[in-house]
Amino acid sequence: MAKIAMIGAGSIIFCKTLMSDIMATPGLESTHFALMSPTEMKLRRMEKFANELIRENNLSATVEATTDRRKALDGADYVVLMIQVGGVDAFQMDYEIPMRYGVDQCIGDSMGPGGIFRALRSIPVLLDIAKDIKELCPKALVLNYVNPMAANCWALSTVPKLGFVGLCHGVQTTLDLIAGYLGEPKECIDYLCAGINHMAWFLKLEKAGKDLYPLLREKFEQPEYYINEKVRGEVFRHFGYFMTESTGHLSEYVPWFRKSKKALELYCDMPDFGGASGAYYKYCRTITDKFADTDFLSIESRKLEKRSAEYCSYIIEALELDKPFSFNGNLRNDSYITNLPNGCCVEVPIYADGRGLHPAVVGNLPPQCAALNMTNVLVQGLTVEAAISGNPELVMQAAALDPLTSAVCTLHEVREMVREMMEAESKWLPQFEGKKLADVPVISIPPNTVPAKVPQDPALAIAARFAKLAAS
Repeated sequence: MAKIAMIGAGSIIFCKTLMSDIMATPGLESTHFALMSPTEMKLRRMEKFANELIRENNLSATVEATTDRRKALDGADYVVLMIQVGGVDAFQMDYEIPMRYGVDQCIGDSMGPGGIFRALRSIPVLLDIAKDIKELCPKALVLNYVNPMAANCWALSTVPKLGFVGLCHGVQTTLDLIAGYLGEPKECIDYLCAGINHMAWFLKLEKAGKDLYPLLREKFEQPEYYINEKVRGEVFRHFGYFMTESTGHLSEYVPWFRKSKKALELYCDMPDFGGASGAYYKYCRTITDKFADTDFLSIESRKLEKRSAEYCSYIIEALELDKPFSFNGNLRNDSYITNLPNGCCVEVPIYADGRGLHPAVVGNLPPQCAALNMTNVLVQGLTVEAAISGNPELVMQAAALDPLTSAVCTLHEVREMVREMMEAESKWLPQFEGKKLADVPVISIPPNTVPAKVPQDPALAIAARFAKLAAS
């Protein structure tokens, strides 16, 4: 009987889904679940639901529920992480404060100021959990669902000998989309996907040895197909490869689609999560308010049915029952992708079986794909360093290098935005206690100021000469 610690068991979606998946897996019916949440009411709801699932389906699984994280972790074989530090109140600040500075986020949980600050809140807690794991269940495999995936997994990779993998559903849901565009069953598509989380590239799309990319490119030149995924379609058309993130998310990771009203209207005017401002925050707030006093689990079926597309149960099945399973996961780059930095977090194919996890060596990404990934990797690296060191200047510098933020803000505006966010979210940022972002005021130049006589940059002198010649 494997013990699975579910940390963040009050989660509205993930805990219920993942636990149901595991219970529905033949051979895992006797799993022991240790549910942990700091919120007693949510925890007891999930415990009651789990026990009803067990009774209704005549399973031998067992459940314990506790607000004591160490008790849940003690002796665990697997640790599933699904926490959200600060909850929807912190998320509100992640969205609303940047919006006042012109940084218009749709999702705001992986990149942009929202993603940076979610990482700053999450990483210290994740590292505390990792410390407990090293003591209480050192051989456990950590299955991380906490966003921002890349930054959080990068931070986890700094813990020596911690077994972990970051899981996202971007690859399998994008494959569903591609199969629909091509009119092919997804089981018939041979693919290779790799890059970074939320920006992984389908490097190969084939059926029986035939390249499917020409047909996919043809589809995206047709308005009725293109309109479904304008942002992803544009990046595909200009960079040559299809990637794993939808219009709403991808528009936040690059500088071209949310920097002006014109760009937003042209590319991000789709409803729901198609690119609308604050779409995910507003959804989370609605759900949180709706179920604040209502037991959402009371309306859920107690009958176990087909497993979801989430990888968790399939990975545990592979490891426990030696039933091989291939998936895409996030882990430390140890030369798996050779033109992205070692030590960063990459998303690559992984093969799981009874002997463990076996990541694939992908080699070089196409250079333009690696370059676009690097615009995000650099921000992730600074964010991780800021979260661990507690250096507020690194927070500002990470935000200044963020592609969307840098497209709309001056450096002074970035600094003031970060200052406001750090003050508003200070109770979730203990690593910055007693530390403040430096004041770097805008220099006011009085009229008719004469430049000081200082050594002039030779290149500047040449440029001035050319300007005079051009004027004459």
